[in-house]
Amino acid sequence: MKILVIQHKMIGDVLTTSLLFEALRSHFPEAQLDYLINSNTQPVIAYNPFIDKLWLFSKEMEASKSLYKSFRKSIKDEKYDVVIDVYAKLRSAFLAKHSGAKKRISYRKWYTKHLYTHTFTPRTISVLDEGLAIENRIMLLEPLIDKIKSIPKPTIYLTSEELYKGKEILKHSDIEFEKPLYMVGITGSSDQKTYPLPYMATLLDALVHETDGQLLFNYIPDQQNEADMLYSMCSEKTQQHIFKEVYGNDLREFLGLTAHCDALIGNEGGAVNMAKALNIPTFSIFAPWILKEAWNSYEASGKNMSVHLKDFFPKIYTKHPKKYKNQAANLYKQLSPDYIIPELKNFLSNFSS
Repeated sequence: MKILVIQHKMIGDVLTTSLLFEALRSHFPEAQLDYLINSNTQPVIAYNPFIDKLWLFSKEMEASKSLYKSFRKSIKDEKYDVVIDVYAKLRSAFLAKHSGAKKRISYRKWYTKHLYTHTFTPRTISVLDEGLAIENRIMLLEPLIDKIKSIPKPTIYLTSEELYKGKEILKHSDIEFEKPLYMVGITGSSDQKTYPLPYMATLLDALVHETDGQLLFNYIPDQQNEADMLYSMCSEKTQQHIFKEVYGNDLREFLGLTAHCDALIGNEGGAVNMAKALNIPTFSIFAPWILKEAWNSYEASGKNMSVHLKDFFPKIYTKHPKKYKNQAANLYKQLSPDYIIPELKNFLSNFSS
């Protein structure tokens, strides 16, 4: 059997969907299991032992009809038996249909349902600790697997060399390993998913006061201004605990550093998903317009915690959170550090005990 899983979009999505491969491998040990993803997300699933082949979709393919046509033909030539389209948009739906696979599985949408053989309506209420993002992905395996006894957890596979390199970087940066070390997700994937920097500075002041911990900033070169601004907003004491020059030059290096941290704290997003996949505790702040139930996975033990404006002001939400996206800036203002700091302290006591 040959199975193709399609997941365009961002790092967190690609990482989360990768759990399907472990589930598929346990039921179909001899199957060929391939993964179609955006090329920039490849590092997050490097060395995954359950994936046989990667199809990397590039920006060039997106911009060029001839390149895309060639890419689509190559997939058809593979003669897949099953295509599981987790992305579930028009582009991937047509790709699934064109593949010629006898089983084409995805989410039910009125404008694409005729392109698949099996479709499912995503659940809106979470019943498992894994959260809706994982529950709805596992549902797509129902045409292939009667019952999954244990849902795999998304996992990142680091080599011993990558772990060693991460520790060496920290060692040469004068990190004291006997003290707590926290990776801070200073921004989200957009301004509308980023907790206001003045508020974040207040949280970091509280974090240092509570733990005397050392802080690393997770950011990319394009976000240098945000990193500098956040640093300047922190108290002088907190600044002395920030190792701003220590950051991952690429995604794998970031993972190698995060693997040695006591927790990741900050904006909800790909970095939080990656920390969870490294089994690192996380405390995340959701954007006011994101559905918390979809991504607040693995929180039952207290090792992972998250906060959302809805936790404190549920009456604000009379519609789906996505309907409030354009109000993100004003809604963020209501989620002051006064509400979050007690939850952060609770989190710190949970995983440090």
